[in-house]
Parts: sequence; structure tokens; C-alpha cells
Amino acid sequence: MSRTLAIVQAGGAGSRMDVLTRERAKPALPVAGVYQLIDFSLSNLSHSGVTDVWLSVQYHGASLEEQVANGRPWDLDRTRGGLRLLMPEEGTGSADEDGFARGNADELFRIRDQIRRAGHEVVLVMSADHLYRLDFSALVDAHLASGDDCTVVTTEVDPADASDHAVLTVEDGRVVEVSYKPEHPDGGLVAAEVFAYRPDVLIEVLEELHRELGPEAAAGDTGLGDFGEHLLPRLVSRGRTGAFPLDGYWRDLGQPHYYLRAHRELLRDDLGLLNDPDWPILTRHTQRSPARLLDGAEAVDSMLSSACVVAGRVVRSVLGPGARVEAGATVSDSVIFADVVVGSGAVVAGAIVDRHCRIGDGARVGSFDVDLDDDDALVLLGRDSTVAEGAVVAPGARLEPGGSA
Repeated sequence: MSRTLAIVQAGGAGSRMDVLTRERAKPALPVAGVYQLIDFSLSNLSHSGVTDVWLSVQYHGASLEEQVANGRPWDLDRTRGGLRLLMPEEGTGSADEDGFARGNADELFRIRDQIRRAGHEVVLVMSADHLYRLDFSALVDAHLASGDDCTVVTTEVDPADASDHAVLTVEDGRVVEVSYKPEHPDGGLVAAEVFAYRPDVLIEVLEELHRELGPEAAAGDTGLGDFGEHLLPRLVSRGRTGAFPLDGYWRDLGQPHYYLRAHRELLRDDLGLLNDPDWPILTRHTQRSPARLLDGAEAVDSMLSSACVVAGRVVRSVLGPGARVEAGATVSDSVIFADVVVGSGAVVAGAIVDRHCRIGDGARVGSFDVDLDDDDALVLLGRDSTVAEGAVVAPGARLEPGGSA
């Protein structure tokens, strides 16, 4: 694994998460109250023995830089190798390579010379938007044994969700067809957005595509876009792209209903993710007091993080550190971030509430009757927003950070 380089692509603006990513990178979103999304990729890499990790930060890099703490929680703060942050640069390449990347394949093209100079035998590339457990050493072993140019980690999703992903056709262990975000997918086998590449082939194909696509692209754009648009189809057409099935849980958390669904699933079952002492999720924990359930409080199928104080009712929900649910209040089917206050008699249902929000006494946010798998039905409250005493926030509403209702 010392000859393996991992590139974690922390993504762009995360626009599908709306107000929740106005002021943070999407991989800095909290998960299960006490973790951040980026923790899962970095913990998988750490436990797999991968010690050369590049974290690409395209948007609100400071929110990630603080969380990853130089790689210390994952033993990646080291003199040789370790965690390296890749920031957008200007003046380091041609006019179509400066500044922010226009997709994850575009980004790989922009750092191809750094990949070449690093001289690793295998390059692992992954998104930081997903919740899963994977032993990367098994992936690397399978990739090297096959001699393939690329190995794609695959997973099964509900066919109704497959149109958000790269849908694959696999025959005899090889990917033979890829359909990127099709409107009407034929099945639920998709790319889990984790890839093992031969670095020389990756660079060769990236440069080949740029020669073809670059002249027609807009200024500041290489034309490569996301991996499923050109890079993966070109590699598949070469006939040497293998498939590595991922056993176990995998979820994309990049949309509000996916994010809420994953938390609802974690409330029912550990799913092999959180409580394995041989594979713990490592993170940068804050030191806070234990949670408190006061007289008359009720918590059903819920997660309560450190320093929570609950005097009301919490049902099928996650409370982040320091959240307060006052007497007579109800929080149902929601994810509440750190240091939120839900006032006396208030109701929060079908909502994702960012940190430091204040829900006034008797206010109503969302509804018990909404379809929790419909983004347009969920309420999203941005950081530091306020709902006035007795106010009503309808299903599907959005409050910008610092906003009020």
C-alpha cells in the first residue's frame, strides 16, 4: 500500500444540498451527530494502510481544513507522505487549467503532472460524498492481479435512484458499458465513485481526451467534465476496465432526501459502519459533556450527541452536540446539527436544521405528513437562522444562513 496514492475529491459547491452547503464544503456535513462525511473516506484509507492521501478542496476549503486537522485523527500527519491538501491554483498551466475545476475528471487532468511525478503504482480516486466501508487493500490487490487499466467499485442501488449515478453493465467481471445519469436506467448497478487506476494509462487517456475536447470547451474549461461523461466511457471502450463489487452498505449523501434517508437507516441498525472496534470511524472530536434526558423527556429510535439536553420528545431523529429540545417540544424524522435550540412547545418534522439555529416557542417547522424521500417536501434551515415564536415554516421551505421566518 506504500506504492498507492489516494486522491479524495472533496467536490465543488454541493448545490443540491442548498442552504446547508452555502458556507461549508459538502464533505464537512455532520453524520450521525458526531462525525463528518469526510471521516468515512479517510478512516477507510487509514485502516487499509494507505498513507499517501491527497485531499482536493475546491469550495470552502477552510471548513475542511479545520476538520481534518492535518490528518492527525487518521495518523496522516507525517513527514513522508501523509495528508496533503490540493487547492485550486492559477498561473500553473494553460489558460483552460487555471482556477476551479469543472468536474472531477477535469480536476484529474489539472493535477496529472503531480500524479506523474509522484510515481505511484496505483492511484485510488474517490468522492467524499458517500457513506460506506471498504478495505482498499483488497481493491488494490484485485486491481493489480487483473492487470486492468482501471477497476471500478460497483454497488447496487434502487433502480429508482440509479439515474443519479453512472449505471454499468458488467460481464465476466469487466465493465462493458456505462450510461451516465440516464433518464430511464435499465437497472441498479452503479459506480460507487471509487476507482483504482494505472497512473500511466489515466494520464494518457486524460491527455487524449483533452486534445479532442479542449478546443471546443469554454474558456477556463478543459472539456473533460465529470468522470462519467468522457473518462470512464473511454476507458471502458479500451476493454480493460474491471469491476470490484462492494459488499455491504453504500449511500450517496449528496441530496437532502438521501442525507435524511441514510440517517433514518442508521437509527435502525449500525449497518456495519459505526461500532466495529477493529474499524472505528476516526474523527476530530470536540470535548463536551454527556447528553441529558430531563424529567418527562422521551427519545425513541434516535441518536443524541454529547451535551444534548432533551426535555421534550425526540422521535426517529439525530441531535448534534449541544442541541436542546425544551419541554413540550417535538422533533420527528429530522436531523438537527450542533447547538440548535428547539423552544418549548415547538414542532420540527421532516427537516434538516443547521447549527446554531433557534426555533421559537410554539413554532411549527415542516410537517409529520410529508414524503421524506421528496427533496421538495423537506425543510432546510441554514446556519444561524431563526424561526420566531409561533411562526409556521411550511414543508419544502428553505432559510438561508442567518435568515429568519
